[in-house]
Amino acid sequence: MFRSLAGRNYRIWFAGALVSNVGTWMQRTAQDWIVLTQLSDNNAVAVGVTMALQFGPQLLLLPLTGLVADRFDRRTVLMLTQGLMGALGLGLGVMVLTHTATLLSLYGFALALGIVAAFDTPVRQAFVSDVVQGGDVANAVALNSASFNAARLIGPAVAGVLIAAIGSGWVFVINAGSFLAVLVALRFVDPAQLAERVRPKRGKGQIVAGFRYVRTRPDIIVVLCMIFVVGTFGVNFPIFTSTMAKVEFHRGAGEFGLLNSVMAIGSVLGALLSARRERPRMRTLVIASAGFGLACTAAAFAPTYWSFAVVLVFVGLASLTFMTTANALVQTTTEPAMRGRVMALYMAIFAGGTPIGAPIVGAIADAWGPRWAIGVGATSGFVALAIALVWLVRFERFRLRYDADTRLHLAVTHAVPVVGPRAARAAFRQELSRDEAVANRSSGV
Repeated sequence: MFRSLAGRNYRIWFAGALVSNVGTWMQRTAQDWIVLTQLSDNNAVAVGVTMALQFGPQLLLLPLTGLVADRFDRRTVLMLTQGLMGALGLGLGVMVLTHTATLLSLYGFALALGIVAAFDTPVRQAFVSDVVQGGDVANAVALNSASFNAARLIGPAVAGVLIAAIGSGWVFVINAGSFLAVLVALRFVDPAQLAERVRPKRGKGQIVAGFRYVRTRPDIIVVLCMIFVVGTFGVNFPIFTSTMAKVEFHRGAGEFGLLNSVMAIGSVLGALLSARRERPRMRTLVIASAGFGLACTAAAFAPTYWSFAVVLVFVGLASLTFMTTANALVQTTTEPAMRGRVMALYMAIFAGGTPIGAPIVGAIADAWGPRWAIGVGATSGFVALAIALVWLVRFERFRLRYDADTRLHLAVTHAVPVVGPRAARAAFRQELSRDEAVANRSSGV
């Protein structure tokens, strides 16, 4: 489960990222809470707009961010982006402490943070394949998710206590200080032990090349479609937890932070279970999609605060299993020279859907209540499941069959291997030709 930690570089990176992630979750909790309770009158749309501004730049800046991740030294880029995000957190903390923060100014900070994060995220995702090599990449991706969600377990709970004790402003200041941990870690990462990279040469068409590569990989396309649906309408947890805590159950900041921490218990468990698997599989993604839809459905019907908290453990487990598996599938099957651009596309689709989905989900929470908003999240899981099943039936000959003793089985009778772009295109065309021949025989042609 923890085999990636055997490498010195990954141990250093993991430790620094864990400290920084705790601070990030503290800031997210404080940010969502002051938007909902101090800068607006329990307005879920305002929380959705904040999320949209924070994640929207990942979609708009996609052509540039992926190329930066592939062309420039990732360690240097990370030191720059992490430093800028720390400075932004400090600036927001000063504004809150001096009582000069307004909803519009917080929108501005969310947008600035989103622009920096648009460059930071694909570089950070691809940097994992630099500090670990070979078959440990999928394990390192899963452990990164475990680190991120262990921080989610700690950060919101600590933030809830600090908001009540000393105010939201100091939470932002503490987050700014947490970025020093990852900067120190990057300083001590040994460049000589980083994996060798094939960087694209300067020239025209490099941005388009990333899109062309993905177009020849139908297996990646189906994962991106699933991630878009769940990322747009399902992973709006700040809206779900804040509105359920405040509007539905009439609880305060401490209970709101506790909900985030409880959900992180399931998230950490899901990430660690993913780390145990030898490699990511599509069937795991299918099961996680169904589990996410069912867990969100149960959360929407939870009658009390504590029953809702219990169900959130399963929401966290299913969502993290889904996200970690999708991330590892894309990273481990993408050519190294294209990984930065493909991961930028992946993160843009995952996080870039938030500007669309978060305001819609927030409006639904305002109009019909937070339970209906969670119902939208449940639907996204079932839609992702349907996309995966169509893919399996259409391209991998996934079938229901009965064996001799009449027991029902799910079987994949033909599988399309993960190959390079040219071979994938040829296999895809051959598959279509085979289907056409079968159809002709069936119709008597």
